[in-house]
Amino acid sequence: NVSIKLTQLGLKVDTRTCFELTDGLVRRANELNNFVRIDMEDSSCTTGTLEIYRALRRDYSNVGVVIQAYLRRTVDDVLTLEDLRPNYRLCKGVYVEPREISYHDMRAINRNYVYILEKLLRNGSYVGIATHDELIVWEAFRLIRDLKLSPAAYEFQMLLGVDEQLRDIIRAAGHNLRVYIPFGRDWYAYSVRRLRENPRLAGYVLRAMLK
Repeated sequence: NVSIKLTQLGLKVDTRTCFELTDGLVRRANELNNFVRIDMEDSSCTTGTLEIYRALRRDYSNVGVVIQAYLRRTVDDVLTLEDLRPNYRLCKGVYVEPREISYHDMRAINRNYVYILEKLLRNGSYVGIATHDELIVWEAFRLIRDLKLSPAAYEFQMLLGVDEQLRDIIRAAGHNLRVYIPFGRDWYAYSVRRLRENPRLAGYVLRAMLK
């Protein structure tokens, strides 16, 4: 699997060019029997990203998209895309957004995450459950058990180097788990930026380095 950010392909410059470049990547990945995940960035990119995803999904099954539980609009976005049964990565979201756009109370974010996750799983979407939060993992285990889901219907996803003990617990319970690995010449700058966006992850990484 490969994850891409559409701003790196011109989303904020020219939507048509961005679509054509992304279409080329997804088409080539399809030829190689690979999968492309379209990452979600800040809220200024949400509508454009979902529009491009919908257009690609008409022609390809090897493309998925990320949605963020902290955005107030996400439940409506899920309903709009429901007919496609998308392959999703569900995460909380880390970009700083105004309160009218995003939930600021972590309890609300967690409740929305679980609500959306149940909605996606019941609709038959494949879901990448992207979290390092043990409470969310527990809720996911509960839903998987209650809905009697096969491991082929979902996977957990975590960042490389973040809470590897929790990663082992998930695997030991019989669930599939994918590790997100930065790749390319600028991997270090990207990783530093991610840690700056989400200081909680820095604590996990620092503890792992000191073990």
